Amino acid sequence: MSPRTRRSYDQYCSVARALDVVGDRWTLLIVRELLAGPRRYTDLHADLPGVSTDVLASRLKDLERDGLATRRRLPPPGAVSVYELTARGRALLPVLQALGSWGSAELGERRPTDAVRAHWFALPLLRALDGEGEGVVEVRLEEGNFHVHAGAVEGPVYGDGPAPGDPDVRLSLDAGTCAAIGRGEVGLAQAVRDGRVEVMGEGPLAKALREG
Repeated sequence: MSPRTRRSYDQYCSVARALDVVGDRWTLLIVRELLAGPRRYTDLHADLPGVSTDVLASRLKDLERDGLATRRRLPPPGAVSVYELTARGRALLPVLQALGSWGSAELGERRPTDAVRAHWFALPLLRALDGEGEGVVEVRLEEGNFHVHAGAVEGPVYGDGPAPGDPDVRLSLDAGTCAAIGRGEVGLAQAVRDGRVEVMGEGPLAKALREG
């Protein structure tokens, strides 16, 4: 397959230049998935319902070409290829968080056609944890588990499934409460005080969340 010709707005404006790079459909959602760390192509396809294999492959090549992601092969016994963000790709985290904050007003109730993955709540919850301290937070929803790295300055900021090893704190809540926190309708500390979020753990971060 020949390389796709990049389209440009041909405007000397940083917003236009940014959209030249990440403005295509699916690109920022791929970045959202890669913020969890290295991912296989099959994992990306599974967690991006609706994307075609051709479009996913094309967008990944674009991200590699633009220096936002790289592909490498894991050593045995893994021996599979994974995609991961570069430092410039990870620098899109605040962009995605700002976009998610702006878009929270559009979320509303879940539609029957809406797909959902537990880890899609990770970035809004990470924003809610800002300033609470550093540590690994495991989150348990009925839809599944994920974990976030509060205060992380490099590397993965969240991951699907339970936290590796012992997390600093475990939070148990329902998806509705998680979505309400993401939309800014209730603060995390208030949700804890109201009993909508159960906090488990004895470390500084757990105590800060219980006392917040």
